[in-house]
Amino acid sequence: MATLSNEVKAFIVQALACFDTPSQVAAAVREEFGIEVTRQKCEAHDPTKRAGKDLAKRWVVLFEDTRKRFREETAEIPIANRAYRLRAMGRFIERAEAVSYTHLRAHETLRY
Repeated sequence: MATLSNEVKAFIVQALACFDTPSQVAAAVREEFGIEVTRQKCEAHDPTKRAGKDLAKRWVVLFEDTRKRFREETAEIPIANRAYRLRAMGRFIERAEAVSYTHLRAHETLRY
């Protein structure tokens, strides 16, 4: 496998910093650049993983800056907040249970 250009490396590092999986990143590189890269090669560009422990300082800084910016930007989006998602999920489950119980009650009434 040929060495990757700095443009492709930056793409990989930034995608991983935004919590994309190595498999997702490999597919995105294939689509964006027409280059086949393995998920292991992508994972080697993630300094939070064992495979990326020897990543060049330049890429580590890019990863950290990108992740920090990603977290700050997503913190402003309500659905990205765990408490918001849990409350929404709770409401969804309560509604689903109410519909199920209503359905079950109607079914039992018809059975007798």
